[in-house]
Amino acid sequence: MKFSILGARVIDPVSGLDQVIDVHLEAGKILALGAAPADFSPSQTIDGKGLVAAPGLVDLNVSLREPGYSRKGSIASETRAAAAGGVTSLCCPPRTKPVLDTSAVAELILDRAREAGHSKVFPIGALSKGLEGEQLAELIALRDAGCVAFTNGLTNFKSNRTLCRALEYAATFDLTVIFNSQDHDLAAGGLAHDGPTAAFLGLPGIPETAETVALARDLLLVEQSGVRAHFTQLTSARGVALIAQAQARGLPVTADVALYQLILTDEALIDFSSLYHVQPPLRTRADRDALREAVKSGVVQAISSHHQPHERDAKLAPFGATEPGISSVELLLPLAMTLVEDGLLDLPTLLSRLSAGPAAALRLPAGRLTAGAAADLVLFDPAASTVAGEKWLSKGENCPFLGHCLPSAVKYTFVDGRVSYNG
Repeated sequence: MKFSILGARVIDPVSGLDQVIDVHLEAGKILALGAAPADFSPSQTIDGKGLVAAPGLVDLNVSLREPGYSRKGSIASETRAAAAGGVTSLCCPPRTKPVLDTSAVAELILDRAREAGHSKVFPIGALSKGLEGEQLAELIALRDAGCVAFTNGLTNFKSNRTLCRALEYAATFDLTVIFNSQDHDLAAGGLAHDGPTAAFLGLPGIPETAETVALARDLLLVEQSGVRAHFTQLTSARGVALIAQAQARGLPVTADVALYQLILTDEALIDFSSLYHVQPPLRTRADRDALREAVKSGVVQAISSHHQPHERDAKLAPFGATEPGISSVELLLPLAMTLVEDGLLDLPTLLSRLSAGPAAALRLPAGRLTAGAAADLVLFDPAASTVAGEKWLSKGENCPFLGHCLPSAVKYTFVDGRVSYNG
């Protein structure tokens, strides 16, 4: 179909465009911004007055749960939820069953994502076989099957020597490695940030040094190997300071933060609600403020949902026995807009951290709103509101924001010029 979106405020962080103009879509591409070609006749015209048109959001970590965990979610359900949150491109981590360490699993995910058609999926392959941290996975085969980066998640390698060799191999082929920097020994058995809240509740703590010790080691290995590195799920003030220092030294390092880390602190655990049980844990107000400042300055260039849907039973046990994670991808835009509402970020900067920034971090073909680019865009009403959970599409209802009234509402999500979501 051919679409004309008339009179919307168009924001493209890459080009710096921010003005009220028309957008015309044809054959899966952005045909023109501004005046339409003389021979263009749209199949549908959308009144964009009062709406914002922006590049489709790019989420670097969305657990789709398929294959292997269909009780928690599926590629169809979670990509549909993503489209409702304005997400047109997403990366899925390798913790599936079987683990995403073979080209067959990558191809299965991509085939089912294409069948669903709700958003574009970019698999992240396992850095080691079975995510066990012992033997290197078949990285080149995984790359050729469509994996855009590689990670071992929160599972540490058995030795620093093995990890260093893996990074050197990845660097040889210009592959991107994603680090979840958390020292296994320091974090072992922990459930919450090691501070006054955890002590008051009697919960075993995870110290800040679990992140910073691992992060310092990882940055040194990145410098030695020359690998292109992305650090995900940063949680601490000292952690982002280390990233800033590495960037100042010229290391090829990017970073993201989970959106909920910019909103919540460990004080949310005070009622023992398992909905706030996440790994790595929520930390202090000072840490949250430092993360916000790092996002504002660009040290952290990407905000991600780190969406982890769970079945209801996974959150019903006592706090320590529940599974960590929050289901939030379909609230990505409304939740992020709270940062604008609170005066922490301006709208163009926020949209950059949700689209162009993450796309550049993993070199994804996304995050642009220019003529000739893929027609992946979100059209939203910044003056409207979204009641979280009113139309819930994810299989996972493990979301502490359900029932909250959030700023803005996604009206349309387009993927390759098709309407993927219509609110």
